Amino acid sequence: MNHPVRVLIADNQALLRAGFRLLIESAPDLTVAGEAADGEQAVDLALRLRPDVVLMDIRMPGTDGLEATRRICAHPDTAGTRVLVLTTFDLDEYVYAALRAGASGFLLKDILPADLLTALRVVAAGDALLAPAVTRRLIHEFAARHHDPHPRPARDLPGVTPREREVLHLVARGLPNPAIAEHLGLSTATVKTHVRRLLAKLHAHDRAQMVVIAYESGTVVAGGNPPPPYGGCRPAPSTDTSH
Repeated sequence: MNHPVRVLIADNQALLRAGFRLLIESAPDLTVAGEAADGEQAVDLALRLRPDVVLMDIRMPGTDGLEATRRICAHPDTAGTRVLVLTTFDLDEYVYAALRAGASGFLLKDILPADLLTALRVVAAGDALLAPAVTRRLIHEFAARHHDPHPRPARDLPGVTPREREVLHLVARGLPNPAIAEHLGLSTATVKTHVRRLLAKLHAHDRAQMVVIAYESGTVVAGGNPPPPYGGCRPAPSTDTSH
């Protein structure tokens, strides 16, 4: 039997930490490894306890969640620790910065209890928590605030094939593997292989960092259309009605 997912809770509000602890300890496959009241404590405890996931608030006194995330994700001793940040929609830029710092995803503070438990499991398993609709909103908002009227051409991504570039584009649009497979006329297993190779070639530890790289390299432009499928195949019709 696998050991429970060990979670470090980092939040400056004691009441919230207590609530998260009760919820996490109610799940047989999750356990609380420790609690931190600020970013500095979060870094220290992460290095000492080596949790599977850090549930990280962004706004904390002293060392904030962004700097703590940066330090945890950059340290070789916590290379296996994932960071899941907590935020609200009015902190879109902070979320982007957290993903850029190495966080594996983000949650809104009004998340349902069951969804929080699922999110911790998803991130602990090595996946990024990127809900398509939320991802689009975050990236479009970031692009609107940092609009460049003279965008630079996309820079080369060494070793990335045309097919992998297409997969990267669709990952950055927030599509899950089955939707990418349908769009490109591939099997889901083949898409997983492309994603795995992209992670290695881009030196990204999960899909969240792949999204950041896609936008920062100019491979994907917020508000742009998905690329035509490789080989001239027609794309699957979209069923997304979000705006």
